[in-house]
Amino acid sequence: MYDLHRLRLLRELRHRGTLAAVAAALSYSPSSVSQQLSQLEAEVGVPLLEPVGRRVRLTEQAEILVAHTEAVLERLERAESEIAASLTELTGPLRIASFQTAALALVPTALTLLREAHPRLRVHLTQLEPERALPALVARDFDLVIAEEYPDQPNPRPAGTEQEDLCTDPLRLALPEPPRARGPLAALRAQADHPWVMEPEGTAARRWALALCRGAGFEPDVRFESTDILLHARLVREGHARALLPDLVWDEGTPAVAALRTLPGGGQARRIVTVVREGRGHHPAVLACRKALREAVAARG
Repeated sequence: MYDLHRLRLLRELRHRGTLAAVAAALSYSPSSVSQQLSQLEAEVGVPLLEPVGRRVRLTEQAEILVAHTEAVLERLERAESEIAASLTELTGPLRIASFQTAALALVPTALTLLREAHPRLRVHLTQLEPERALPALVARDFDLVIAEEYPDQPNPRPAGTEQEDLCTDPLRLALPEPPRARGPLAALRAQADHPWVMEPEGTAARRWALALCRGAGFEPDVRFESTDILLHARLVREGHARALLPDLVWDEGTPAVAALRTLPGGGQARRIVTVVREGRGHHPAVLACRKALREAVAARG
């Protein structure tokens, strides 16, 4: 019988890439991780790691072990969910990752509801974009991720996860002054000669925004880049840029802009989803969190 703890270390290496990353994530020393994996190799009787430059990669036999380890861990998560469901009081930690606007607009209300309904549930929140949060979910750094999907820009869904729709969030053209042009397409085209603020290159939001502008017949002059949507709103308000902003950004403390206009194509909206690992969706803490988030959406109208 192989040692499950060592198998989990091998799985962590598969997801995190380096011994140093595994050690940092689990609060071990790299030498300790290496020693445990060497002992696993002795148990299995075949090489599990092979050097590639300064790093190591898993052998074919190691990949087979990791696949079976994933199945075992999924069953254990199902067992954990069933045990939690058998208890009368919801306790323990719940680790959530959320992108910025959902963390600002939805999570605080959800936290209040969870505190009132389940005072012994310890919720930990990390603000993290989906590009980083979803792989971390698979690596078991989080129990639930709140992610966003822009039109025609779906997130690559990691194997072993399942998602549930939370809401849609309309996206609009934000301007420092009301446009003279009438109609969504004309209003967008009228901004062709003005500076823009967008999220950094490589993000789904940036790809969607570029495709939208190019579809309107122009290449946007992107002078400002940031993942901070509140900064986008501030730059628009001060007359420095145009932006494409989601409705969730408009909350207390967000600087107002002079004009918001519907986008071409009958309006555009991003999907907001919650993602968990397979076998985790029926855990009472996950069910309670998803319920609280739905109520937070309803509270915003």
